[in-house]
Amino acid sequence: MNTVETKNEDSKTATETVAKTQISGSQAVLEALLAEGIETVFGYPGGAIMPIYDALYDYNDKLKHILVRHEQGGIHAAQGFARTSGKVGVVFATSGPGATNLITGLADAMIDSNPIVCITGQVFAHLLGTDAFQETDVINITTPVTKWNYQVTEASEIPEALAKAFYIARSGRPGPVLIDITKNAQVQLFDYLGYKPCSHIRSYRPKPIVRNKHIQEAADLINQAKKPLVLFGQGVILGKAEKEFKEFIEKSGIPAAWTVMGLSALETDHPQNVGMLGMHGNYAPNVLTNECDVLIAIGMRFDDRVTGRLDKYAKQAKIIHLDIDPAEIDKNVKTTVAVWGDCKETLPILTKLVDKKSHTDWLAHFRELEKEEVKEVIQEELNPSSDIMTMGEVVKVLNELTGGDAVIVTDVGQHQMVACRYAKFNQSKSNVTSGGLGTMGFGLPAAIGAWYGAPERPIVAIIGDGGFQMTLQELGTIMQFGAKVKILILNNEFLGMVRQWQQLFNDKRYSFVDITSPDFVTVAKGYHIDGQRISEREQLKDALKTMLDHPDSYLLEVMVGKENNVFPMVAQGSSVAEIRLK
Repeated sequence: MNTVETKNEDSKTATETVAKTQISGSQAVLEALLAEGIETVFGYPGGAIMPIYDALYDYNDKLKHILVRHEQGGIHAAQGFARTSGKVGVVFATSGPGATNLITGLADAMIDSNPIVCITGQVFAHLLGTDAFQETDVINITTPVTKWNYQVTEASEIPEALAKAFYIARSGRPGPVLIDITKNAQVQLFDYLGYKPCSHIRSYRPKPIVRNKHIQEAADLINQAKKPLVLFGQGVILGKAEKEFKEFIEKSGIPAAWTVMGLSALETDHPQNVGMLGMHGNYAPNVLTNECDVLIAIGMRFDDRVTGRLDKYAKQAKIIHLDIDPAEIDKNVKTTVAVWGDCKETLPILTKLVDKKSHTDWLAHFRELEKEEVKEVIQEELNPSSDIMTMGEVVKVLNELTGGDAVIVTDVGQHQMVACRYAKFNQSKSNVTSGGLGTMGFGLPAAIGAWYGAPERPIVAIIGDGGFQMTLQELGTIMQFGAKVKILILNNEFLGMVRQWQQLFNDKRYSFVDITSPDFVTVAKGYHIDGQRISEREQLKDALKTMLDHPDSYLLEVMVGKENNVFPMVAQGSSVAEIRLK
């Protein structure tokens, strides 16, 4: 690194100087990460990103690089990190296949609003468009699945491009950003004048101006309501508005139901928490969505898994929608009053304007319907009468041992829905899952990242036997870097959710859902990870305790019922009020 002090010819005073430091583009990347407070990067090296990795050799004491076993694992780890830390996750990948291996994770992060910055290497600028080795048009490929992307071809562009990347990724509705850097830009030397964080981009308004008129209209509707219902999503967590949200529902006395992504924003045992919305959600909030008179949606996007059949969704209710993203307003459900803004700012104003109420009779209606669900579904799921273990009873015992203080990371499938339904949470940022894209293979690498984001908390990855086989190579990452992840495989020897649909809607024509698995405990042992497999209920509590008490990572495989189904269920094409208990 060469540093020279030169007189600035345009300066107003003779004493004013500008420090010019000659550094490479690769060094500028790493200096940007340090300036943004990044300590951990997930990545995998390759030819087109080698200059950045070469520079990283000299930053080993400042930046921790976690070498994943596949780029998809890298971006899911960055997602897990972002979800538990509330910070931006960073990923390195090379050009061509390295970059395309990020696509699933980018799509997942985009739909679930995860702040991620991906830095990909690219071929030399003069080779762009020549089909050079490991060249791919990553900008066009990633445009639909990134909040912003940009290709850097000159080293001098790097500080400003990365400053914008971090600003865009974390501001407003968060999302993934990709910066593609050609190899010549990585090796070029340029006059480095320091890193200036970005705080404004022309025409980009991440935080809308709060319009009090609309909040007053919302408050008027809420104050007149006899049967109001709050639906809350991840926007509460992303806005760091858990306290403001709780103050709102406690003053207004309104029952509150959550989306999968909103889970843990409000503690499970809060008296106004009435459960999960949507396809495998709880009976009462689904049925009563179509009976409430005012529906207040906070930081959620009315996704089809929550609404069921749209033309039969809450038609009797006036709809209030609080969201930071104007694209979500009126996208799926027409609103009566739209409150565009950061709920960290809008909720306190709304709370001041609403009357203090309790809605005791209305809340009691939820509890009455809840009794039906307990009788028809929950009792047998948590306390099975047969010798076959259920996923629900595993989660129930896990709750008893963790006290609701663990971070639960799930993959996708039946176990995911069961974990969301029955896991208990005492604090926010405790549920990490692939909500929008539904990415099998998400669980294990996301759990690794979740541990780096919250190393002081127990991290339990609940994964099915199918999803675990999609990214189990990341056991190598655990082995090498020592992330303390408790892996709980709920093995039903099927691709369970697809099998459930084939049973219920395709006359039990089980088509390629019977999956054979390796000996997971032996596989884990190959990576020096201890574990055990159990199939008897009498072993369950001790096995879970052994897993949680183990000082390092641990794999516990629990054999559960092969053809158990997840209920309740809103069948595709049905309204939420038509939710089935069996």
